[in-house]
Amino acid sequence: MAMKEVKPEEFNESVFRVIGKEWLLVTGEAEGKSNAMTVSWGGMGIMWGKPVAFIFIRPSRYTKEFIDKAEGLTLSVFTEDRREMMSYFGTVSGRDEDKIAKASLTVQHDNGRTYFDEARVTMLCRKLYAQEMQQACFIDKACDEKWYNDDYHTMYVVEIEKILVQD
Repeated sequence: MAMKEVKPEEFNESVFRVIGKEWLLVTGEAEGKSNAMTVSWGGMGIMWGKPVAFIFIRPSRYTKEFIDKAEGLTLSVFTEDRREMMSYFGTVSGRDEDKIAKASLTVQHDNGRTYFDEARVTMLCRKLYAQEMQQACFIDKACDEKWYNDDYHTMYVVEIEKILVQD
């Protein structure tokens, strides 16, 4: 399916729906290989005068190794008929199998970033900032108690350089 580029300021979908309900597939590329995982925590906005997204990845996730080595990453949104695939990418490790091949996704590359023809939205991003979350920084201690057992996410802030949408 053909893709067209839209400017970040013209992307007018609900961030709450796209991230929290539809989920994102974050993909990192390093050393000629790619890996992807589902994320459902994050947001979008303006930071440092740039259109940004921010996502959170636990240190145990294999995809984090790819993202840490690369300058950029992609965030992809798929249609509802890909819900089972998105669940699969969130529960199976790329250490154990080639999830991208098993999902029969058509791989494209852009400046060291992997994305997929089947995505209805693709955000090509450049990393700006990464920080490990820390227990001491929680103001609402209930969030720490509910969501963590010493496996704190790393937060990534990425500049959205290009958004591609299905035409």
